[in-house]
Amino acid sequence: MAATDVVTDEPCDADTTPSVQGDREMQQGIMELMWRSSHVSGSNVHYVEALYEQYLDDPKAVPDEWREYFDTLPTPEGSATRDVPLAPTREQFYQLGQQRRTAQATSPDSGENKKQVKVLQLINAYRVRGHQKADIDPLGLRSPTPVPDLDLSFHQLSQSDLDTEFQTGSFFLGADKAPLKEIVEALQQTYCRSIGCEIMHIVDTEEKRWLQQRFESVRSAPKFSDEVRKHVLERLTAAEGLESYLASKYPGTKRFGLEGGESFIPMMDELIQRSGGYGTKEVVIGMAHRGRLNVLVNILGKNPSELIDEFDGKKVVERGSGDVKYHQGFSSNVMTPGGEVHLALSFNPSHLEIVAPVVEGSVRARQDRRSDPDGARCCRSTCTAMRPSPVRAWSWKPSRCPRPAPSRPAARYTS
Repeated sequence: MAATDVVTDEPCDADTTPSVQGDREMQQGIMELMWRSSHVSGSNVHYVEALYEQYLDDPKAVPDEWREYFDTLPTPEGSATRDVPLAPTREQFYQLGQQRRTAQATSPDSGENKKQVKVLQLINAYRVRGHQKADIDPLGLRSPTPVPDLDLSFHQLSQSDLDTEFQTGSFFLGADKAPLKEIVEALQQTYCRSIGCEIMHIVDTEEKRWLQQRFESVRSAPKFSDEVRKHVLERLTAAEGLESYLASKYPGTKRFGLEGGESFIPMMDELIQRSGGYGTKEVVIGMAHRGRLNVLVNILGKNPSELIDEFDGKKVVERGSGDVKYHQGFSSNVMTPGGEVHLALSFNPSHLEIVAPVVEGSVRARQDRRSDPDGARCCRSTCTAMRPSPVRAWSWKPSRCPRPAPSRPAARYTS
């Protein structure tokens, strides 16, 4: 017997099921929420923001229903107060935009910061041009040339700033801060006394800072012990004594004296002694005529009697002609705190552009022979070139021999 469907005439009430009732309640809640928040929709944003601005300025200035609504808004997280009106801030930025000049943030100490920069510029000016103001004319034969870069007014500083403390920067004053008066006094003592110092052209920063530290820390007036002073006086006396003797015994004879540059002898002696103490084993010297005879006797230890024989014409030189005593080379060994050091004075061809590369090649060959091409072991070879200068009495340059390019063999000059 086939199954039959039971059909009834009673209607089915779908609204009475639980699921339908839940959907209806949710829809009613959404409609109610939209009804209550319809006034803050996007189309009314300007109106609502204007009311909110009024509310923030004066809550009583808006209708009660709006005031009650704004009162229910949460406080911004992390803030103990409500929002602030945006209208004053917006107006301020509008006014700034209307101004021709852009407003700049200022601080109470901005003026002091500017002066601090000027002080550092003043320090650098002394380092660069202080030698032009140095007192290196003991006879007073020339009038000093003004150097405006060293004036306070050039750097927008004045006498009223002398008691103000400023940072000293890289200046070796002994303190990080000092009154401007003390800074200027130290700069003048360092760069404008009887020694002119030019080191700012040096490319090697470490070398330049090394010289600055030793020059500025003592203000160009190092304190020597009595023993050192006596030794310097002894070397100066020897240098001047030789020149005086040759001038009186051989007047009118070419000798290319060292008058006015006698300090070169104690300076050269100190260079050799100090280098030997640091491990230098050989010193190669290249120089012109001026002072050469004095260096031969008082630095390399040439017997003065041999020099006198050359002046008297008793010593016959097989090769060369003319003033050969100023061209000849010489070598000897001297004792230093670090042991014996070999000195070699290269022959002088009257042209420093020739002798300089020969000296450098000789130094490089000696470094190669000692398996020390880079001079890493205490710079065991030293190259020194000396020349007369039309501006300064003397200029000298101790340096390491540069390493030649890999594609070119090292020079093998020896003396």
